[in-house]
Amino acid sequence: MKKIAFAALSIVVLAASSSAFAEGKTRAQVYQELIEAQQNGLDYVTDASYPDVSPVFAQQVQHHKEALAAQAAAAGHVASGNAAAAGAN
Repeated sequence: MKKIAFAALSIVVLAASSSAFAEGKTRAQVYQELIEAQQNGLDYVTDASYPDVSPVFAQQVQHHKEALAAQAAAAGHVASGNAAAAGAN
């Protein structure tokens, strides 16, 4: 009798755990989040500094953010320059 109860309980647990995995993120979603974290400098978070950036990497993160801001500003300037040139034609 105990074996039957144990087998039934095992089946219920397996069915519940497989549905929990089905509700998770896909590999592509996790990969995209990893790329975004690296672009935002969050790959410099260590176990000791979580959830903040490790002080060891703070200067690198600041330089990275400044470079991204300069790149975005340059892209915005080029885009507005192209729109002005198109409007003049």
